[in-house]
Amino acid sequence: MDPGFTAEQDEIRRTLRELLHKRCGPAELRAALDAPAGHDPALWAALAEQLGLPGLALPEAYGGVGCLRTDLALTAEETGRALAPSPLLATSVLVAPLVLALGADAQRADLLPRIAAGTLTAALAVPASALAAALALTGPGGGDWSGGGRAGGVQARRSGDGWRLYGEAAQVLDGHSAGLLLVAAHTGGFVRSRTLLFLVRGDAAGVVRTRQTALDATRPQARVQLRDVAAELLGSEEADVPEALAEAGDFAAAFLACEAVGAAGRALEQTVEYLGQREQFGRPIGSFQAVQHRLADVYVQVQAARSAAYYAAWAAGGDDGDHGDGGGGGGVGLGRPGAPDGAGRGAGRRERVGGLALAQALEALRRAAAEGVQLHGGIGFTWEHQAHLYFKRAAGDELLFGPLHRLRAHAAERAGLFARTEVTV
Repeated sequence: MDPGFTAEQDEIRRTLRELLHKRCGPAELRAALDAPAGHDPALWAALAEQLGLPGLALPEAYGGVGCLRTDLALTAEETGRALAPSPLLATSVLVAPLVLALGADAQRADLLPRIAAGTLTAALAVPASALAAALALTGPGGGDWSGGGRAGGVQARRSGDGWRLYGEAAQVLDGHSAGLLLVAAHTGGFVRSRTLLFLVRGDAAGVVRTRQTALDATRPQARVQLRDVAAELLGSEEADVPEALAEAGDFAAAFLACEAVGAAGRALEQTVEYLGQREQFGRPIGSFQAVQHRLADVYVQVQAARSAAYYAAWAAGGDDGDHGDGGGGGGVGLGRPGAPDGAGRGAGRRERVGGLALAQALEALRRAAAEGVQLHGGIGFTWEHQAHLYFKRAAGDELLFGPLHRLRAHAAERAGLFARTEVTV
């Protein structure tokens, strides 16, 4: 792994930071959170038109930029710094890779160009509290999280040449405003039950969407009720949905880890700036050694998390057959993965370390945000200051994609750290 960035990656990050600095300041952020969509549609349009961000990791054949997924993950560090609310996570990180991996040719040709252009937003709908399980971040991902053929979740049944869905999904990221819902539903009854993915228009008859109050307002969520709704199967019934979800989950975790270290770095920067201005006993409080020690500990933790996030982004990037040669000419930086999966599932399978990196990054963000709130003093506890938004981002992401100990436990299980050994007497 080459830890440096390519010139193209540096340019994408620089341009994105400048755009977010102009269009997503503290006042603009709060205005976006109060908007019906939970984000600023004008900012989303600018991200699509000026940077091609929604289609950054989509093939050029579908209107995308054709970059590696690593490049999209690295942009998350900048969106995390600004806590920018946008449909990027739900649309381009959770849904687009699944459509690309499982969709039929006609479905890809219809949906992916609109996603790349930013004119179509999408949301992955799974039952409440099941997102981490569905993405195989806290378990193997093949359980009954989507209903298991019993009451709860979303059920699918055949209706002529199509499908009908009924049930409920909650905590759906951007589900209240997305133009397309990708719904995970169980079909086949109790004995032969299996999870399939279905495409549902956001404005389809029988779809009832309600925006929910979320701990982290920068990640708007919704409750989606499906009352005998017409749906289109994504791909075929033979698709390996659990594997595709696990692959998407690893990339989503790498994306979220980069986002978390960006937020943690910005929270630390704001705290250092404030401690250099506030005076006590005739000197800046940042000059006191005890305060410096606390900030140094946070800095080390954030830097360690950044390294883990970069590695996860590198491991999740590229194509399955794209290994190890380091790329051509100008160097690929964090561009191409070279390590096969440690569990020995073949050289064609990428190493999945996103969950472990996410746990480390969220822990660093929580520490940086907590220290920021405390070291800002009284102002750090006020609604008007941004410190609490960073703390809520850490707590909210852990609720959606964690908890941290389960992320680490699943990573340890995959690596075989606690494999049972037979003792022969």
